[in-house]
Amino acid sequence: MKITLRQKKLKNGRASLYLEFYGGSRMGKNGTKKHIRTFEYLKLYVFEKPQNAEEKRKNKEALQLAENILTIRRADFIKGKYQMKNEKKGQITFLDFFRRMKDERYESNANYGNWDAALKHIEKFCSEHVQLKDVDSDFVKDFKKYLDTKAKTKGGTPLSQNSKYTYFNKFRAALREAYTESYVQHDVVKSIKSFEQAESVREYLTHSELQALSHAYCKYPVLKNAFIFSCLTGLRWSDIAKLKWSEVRDEDQGARVIFRQKKTDGLEYLYISAQARKLLGYRKNPNDKVFKGLKYGAHFNAQILSWCMRAGITKHITFHSARHTNAVLLLENGADIYTVSKRLGHREIRTTEIYTKIIDEKMKAAANMIPELEMNITA
Repeated sequence: MKITLRQKKLKNGRASLYLEFYGGSRMGKNGTKKHIRTFEYLKLYVFEKPQNAEEKRKNKEALQLAENILTIRRADFIKGKYQMKNEKKGQITFLDFFRRMKDERYESNANYGNWDAALKHIEKFCSEHVQLKDVDSDFVKDFKKYLDTKAKTKGGTPLSQNSKYTYFNKFRAALREAYTESYVQHDVVKSIKSFEQAESVREYLTHSELQALSHAYCKYPVLKNAFIFSCLTGLRWSDIAKLKWSEVRDEDQGARVIFRQKKTDGLEYLYISAQARKLLGYRKNPNDKVFKGLKYGAHFNAQILSWCMRAGITKHITFHSARHTNAVLLLENGADIYTVSKRLGHREIRTTEIYTKIIDEKMKAAANMIPELEMNITA
């Protein structure tokens, strides 16, 4: 909603002051664009061409009063108290509302990339003129169908199951927020199920592979140290990249890092092994970054793959694989799932339970339970 102070010329050489409330536009039945405006006449007037000091004084007083009313109207609307709230809120376009939510995630670092990617698909599906009040269950179903049958990646391939799941959930979250904030009167996504989430492969390194990697040459020592540090501690890239010496504590019972997770904003107290501490090197100034020169980008990602190839590892390893490696190694060496969940900073234990599938010893044993057959195997 945009509220503007305007003037309307009168025949007597004066102008009437009024407020214009602009609520955007929508497409009419004949396909023409229709602007949505309402007005409030203030019963205040100014001289178009003041002739003397008295007329100038009256103009100043009238304009000042009109500006004060404008300020009050804008403040009331922002607070949700203005009488047009229920009628006008729904006239914001869905795309503008979604963009606002996306921008809010940028400020808080809350999954901004997924919101941005979802927006690109919504912009291809949705007209700029669709208002929140026009969104219904059919609109939601049509977008779900679009993601499932028409949406493409940058490379022109259909979206993966998890991409459909992620983008549709952002779309649903925006509409739920619109309902919570009274922009719409009905929860239109309540009865519509999301896509099923596909279980993704969590690539990790075995202990012997990590050992081989530690002996192999890496072009950037800081990358090598940071990656192995993540394997030993489970810290995310985002937390390692911003880690400062003030967050590293050398204590009588061992070293630990005290930091605030970038992803969840939760404060963490994480003990680290003596070997992990050695990777950090000598202590520097409190505000200095521990892994100075560590960068994120395609070049460093390619260097991880090259480093793995030198170690004889053919898996598609990314920096995040180090976090998976930490979880698997901890569970394989006897750590209970609750402790692993706490160390990884998971909010829900079910997130950590995914790793138990990787290290299921009973499933390994079951594979060899059937006695060997006497048979000739031909190539």
